[in-house]
Amino acid sequence: MCAHQPLCPPIDSTDRDAAHIVAFHPEQGWNLLCNGAIVFDDTGELLPDGSVIAPHRPGFGALATAA
Repeated sequence: MCAHQPLCPPIDSTDRDAAHIVAFHPEQGWNLLCNGAIVFDDTGELLPDGSVIAPHRPGFGALATAA
């Protein structure tokens, strides 16, 4: 799917979320990436082969706090 340079990360790469957005639907809570992944606002993903990646938000302990 990716036609720009440099090529976006492939779907089996750990950085697949860095691919360019080709369809932006914030009102519905999802984006289609050029590698074929659908990324949801809750950080869950649907991959082109139909597999699902569960939401992977950082825990509260990982968030920075203001002093």
